[in-house]
Amino acid sequence: MTKRLDPTEFIGLIEKDADIIIPLSNGEPHRLLDLLEAYYEKLHNVKVHQMLALRERDYINGKMKGHLSHISYFLSGATRKAYWEGHVELIPNVFQEMYRLLQKTAKKPMVMAAASPMDEHGYFSLGTNADYAAEFIGEAPFVLEVNKHMPRTFGANQIHISQIAGFIENDVPLTEGISPIITEKDQKIAEYITKDIQDGDTLQIGIGAIPNAVMKMLKDRKHLGIHTEMLTDGIVDLVETGAVDGMKKLSHKGKIIATFAFGSQRLYDFLNNNPSVEFLPVSVVNDAYEIAKEDHMVSINATTEVDLYGQCASETVAGRYYSSSGGQADFARGVRLSKYGKGYVCMHSTAKNDMISRIKLNLSPGSVVTTSKNYVDNVVTEYGIARLHGKSLSERAEALISIAHPKFREELMQEAKEFGLIK
Repeated sequence: MTKRLDPTEFIGLIEKDADIIIPLSNGEPHRLLDLLEAYYEKLHNVKVHQMLALRERDYINGKMKGHLSHISYFLSGATRKAYWEGHVELIPNVFQEMYRLLQKTAKKPMVMAAASPMDEHGYFSLGTNADYAAEFIGEAPFVLEVNKHMPRTFGANQIHISQIAGFIENDVPLTEGISPIITEKDQKIAEYITKDIQDGDTLQIGIGAIPNAVMKMLKDRKHLGIHTEMLTDGIVDLVETGAVDGMKKLSHKGKIIATFAFGSQRLYDFLNNNPSVEFLPVSVVNDAYEIAKEDHMVSINATTEVDLYGQCASETVAGRYYSSSGGQADFARGVRLSKYGKGYVCMHSTAKNDMISRIKLNLSPGSVVTTSKNYVDNVVTEYGIARLHGKSLSERAEALISIAHPKFREELMQEAKEFGLIK
């Protein structure tokens, strides 16, 4: 008996009012989604639930309403415009709670995911992903898109053939991330942060030019550990130079822990059959108490705006939704619980060629708070580090003004005094 499906058999598995759960990034099964669109008229009120979709599609753009629609948990280039135009729903969340959220809202859950080919023991690997999808193994029907280009990885992302409803094959190269150009400002911000990072620290590093610049400056460190939601190419560099070996970690000693990976083919080759890397569900990786098991945890993330209280708006741009919360707040809380934890939220001090300050008395109208002032530890711009933990509101305001662009400091100080924030 084979579980290989033809298109008609696949469509026949999908119930009326089904909630289809798709992993983020390269866990996205392109051929299965192609088939959903090709046979959409046979579907009734089917909803696709996903963070960070890779490809723009007709159902995302509202062309299959009543049959097939998209619910987003983190906007991407494939969904952002559709959300702005009213075709996509966006559900607020923190990454760590995605599984519980989907358990609550998905009445007829079915998971569709990309996977590596089956091994001799009958197991597929979800490859670059565990995220929220792996947590449904044994709890919901799975249909896999088996791809020989997907790396076989280890951790809690293994699924046996007995646990799936079926599979199709689609051998296509994985999508590769484009490394952003590191600017002089990025370099300066990274220099401030790396001065604080010591041998033996465990790192969570986000995506973007500043985190990439940080990793390039850590090649002389020793015994660094990795506990991060997302693995990128910079971590491969740190392993190859010997900076990362995980031997000072207090949990998962010697292991690189993540919940998904996105980068170049070099990263995917590094992951393939690499027992030093383990992909665990996001409810574990991003759990504040799990993060805090590491006494020397360091978290580095980005934001778009900070007000003089220290509130970070990281998912809106000029008051318009651009992404979502992701795991920033998870790690901000985790490093606060870590014995010697340190958290850094980074940004350029200005936008639009130095015309707009990103440090403001109040956040832009329409902006939302991603990370509470209570959990923000350090804010970093190209002008330095504002160390906020344990500081009064007036001390916070003064520290943040000191790392604003010089042309805005006098104005910010005057606003803070008029507002009564600084006496």
